[in-house]
Amino acid sequence: MAPSDPHDSQQLHPSTKVLTEGFDPRLSVGSARPAVFRSSTYVFSSPEAAERAFDLSAGRARAEEGEAVDLIYSRFNHPNAEILEDQVVALEDGATAALAFNCGMAAIMTALLTLLRPGQSIIYTVPIYGGTQHFIQDYLSAWGVVGVLVHSGQTERLDHAIATAENLAVVLLETPANPTLMMTDIRRASATAAERKTRDSESRPVVIVDNTLLGPAFQHPLTLGADLVAYSGTKYLSGFSDMLAGVLLAKDPELIRRIRPTRGLFGTILQPDECWLLTGRLPTVRLRMSRASKNAQRIAEALASNPKVKRVIYPTLFPDADQRRIYEKQCDYPGAMFSLDFAGGKRAAFDFLRHLRVARNAVSLGGVETLACHPKTTTHSGFAEEEFRQAGVTDGLVRVSVGIEDWRDLLADFEQALAAV
Repeated sequence: MAPSDPHDSQQLHPSTKVLTEGFDPRLSVGSARPAVFRSSTYVFSSPEAAERAFDLSAGRARAEEGEAVDLIYSRFNHPNAEILEDQVVALEDGATAALAFNCGMAAIMTALLTLLRPGQSIIYTVPIYGGTQHFIQDYLSAWGVVGVLVHSGQTERLDHAIATAENLAVVLLETPANPTLMMTDIRRASATAAERKTRDSESRPVVIVDNTLLGPAFQHPLTLGADLVAYSGTKYLSGFSDMLAGVLLAKDPELIRRIRPTRGLFGTILQPDECWLLTGRLPTVRLRMSRASKNAQRIAEALASNPKVKRVIYPTLFPDADQRRIYEKQCDYPGAMFSLDFAGGKRAAFDFLRHLRVARNAVSLGGVETLACHPKTTTHSGFAEEEFRQAGVTDGLVRVSVGIEDWRDLLADFEQALAAV
């Protein structure tokens, strides 16, 4: 849906654009904010419009600039998805187009199944979201796609893998990595991927960044050379731990046009009610993330000297010079995630979790409430021992997603739980 007054949009900041672009009240009976459209099917303005709509939905044609296209059926598109997609573009620096999905895994799966073919390869960093790794290793591999694993933070090895992998179609980065927060240099990886086209005259591999942990507020992959950004919208975009959503954003709308028909085929579009809810939360994403990041930094740095903790993993506390360089170069702020590594292993980690009173022992992240979990027995529990070792997921590791509570209450809660370890 076109912005109601786009003439000065280039001068506006993201927090303003998300409230002023992508929604025209005239198309919603003058409603100041979007309404919910629960229709499953839509009446065409003419048979010719129906034909045109299907051609565009199937990717057989390209929409002209400013063209108004009739809606078809809510598996393919609907007003609330169009509003959400237009408004989330305003939050992502460098983005021109977006697609909404019914969860983050659906966004990644749909993108990969569009971009990859048997005999091609995908390079991916680890640790990465467990569902993504499982999909690449156990499902894509069965269809003849070769997965090339590179550990996060190993810049030279990633360069070498991108330069030498055969039939490379996709480079998938999760940075910071979950749950170790290891950083990958997006600009360097994107530049190395671009060199393949110059050298081999082949198609440039598509660089995808899972930006869930720091975006869209604190890290902007599309401005660093990435082609596609993926989100679990369940996390910071939504922020209240009460819905599932996924989002893809691209700087080249052609990439979104390629993926859209696959979404329609699989039916992985986000439903109208959830689109409406998520649209209403976008204007507060930066506010919530800023508060949570400030809380996390205060707490992580305070806990760094606690004798019960072997190490606190957080960007401002990185001991490695290259990791500090990447963080300072490509991130605006450190974010709201940190991990605690207990020398006492699983028993100490479990003791800490069972004594929390304000923070909650639960998986997921990015909500207004503080959550903590033990990745080795929950979010990453499907790994083999060698995969745990490679990913840096230890028996004593606890991942914390800090919310927007008063940081002093959270710090006191962590300190009393540590005292019980």
